[in-house]
Amino acid sequence: MTTRTLAVVSAGLGQPSSTRLLADRLAEATVAAVRDHGDDVVVEVIELRELAHDLTDHLLTGFASEPLQAAKDTVSGADGVIAVTPIFSASYNGLFKNFFDVLDDHALTDAPVLIAATAGTARHSLALEHALRPLFAYLRAVVVPTAVFAAAEDWGGGGEVDGGLAARIKRAAGQLADLVVGAPTRRSASNPFADPIPFEQLLRGQ
Repeated sequence: MTTRTLAVVSAGLGQPSSTRLLADRLAEATVAAVRDHGDDVVVEVIELRELAHDLTDHLLTGFASEPLQAAKDTVSGADGVIAVTPIFSASYNGLFKNFFDVLDDHALTDAPVLIAATAGTARHSLALEHALRPLFAYLRAVVVPTAVFAAAEDWGGGGEVDGGLAARIKRAAGQLADLVVGAPTRRSASNPFADPIPFEQLLRGQ
């Protein structure tokens, strides 16, 4: 049995958050689908609202705090990524964009990614195709065919999903699981500042 890693990135701002709720449902369905293939999976959830100040500092200074670096390493080394954002003004929110802006250039190359979004009305659903999918194509990720959008009316009492949303979650999770299980495991990108070369060695050209 191979143990796979799944990074779940949630850019919800509220607490509780429908964005985090959708992220959790997608993670649960993906875990079940991966286990159906005979593999195990470890899930790491990244709440971007907890890294908001760290992201701003990183954009201004170019250096990541320890929590932000840990989040970057988690995504870079994951066998699969679930990325979920609320939709503001017909696109992903700034917190979501800032996080993927500070990832290393090749952090998501060939990584299987499931994209998802939440909004108040279904009018925002096309943002998945005209905003999120091009973003991850630029990052050279492998985005699953089914993107999952959840409007307010897709949720019932107690955070339950309706039949249509449940079917989309299951289909997208199955597609992500197929890619995760079919790909070699990925290793976390190393921190270039964690083991610096001594200055004397640089002077010697070694």
